[in-house]
Amino acid sequence: MPSARADIVIRPARVEELANLSALCLRSKALWGYDDSFIEACRAELTLTAADLAATHVRVAVADGVPVGFVQIAGKSMEKLFVEPSRIGNGVGRALFDAALALARAAGMTELVIEADPYAVDFYERMGARHAGNVPSGSIPGRFLPRLVVSVGRGS
Repeated sequence: MPSARADIVIRPARVEELANLSALCLRSKALWGYDDSFIEACRAELTLTAADLAATHVRVAVADGVPVGFVQIAGKSMEKLFVEPSRIGNGVGRALFDAALALARAAGMTELVIEADPYAVDFYERMGARHAGNVPSGSIPGRFLPRLVVSVGRGS
């Protein structure tokens, strides 16, 4: 699947890299200044498993042979999109977002739902997502996350 940048390759995730991708999730989440107890509370929700590979679509962004981010689509939802902190702002997120839209389009979807970290809302809005309410966090009781929806569009 082509990416938005020539130096980024998007490919399916491999079971042997799930631990490294899960660690990437936690590093990326921590970038926003969350404390250790918050990150620990999110660990289970942000951990990728072999069952995730079997039941969802997980695509990895690779640059110079190294995974620098990934996206996970489950049903009509974007479950995760995380970028290695040192690569944020370098087109990796856009490449992954474009890959997610292509997956959704290929599955016949018209919209993709995103339950976003509040710090990621600006990125998703730049990608064309719009607010569609709030949902409870799966990790932090009493916390609510913005729910966004993006049009998948038609084939290109």
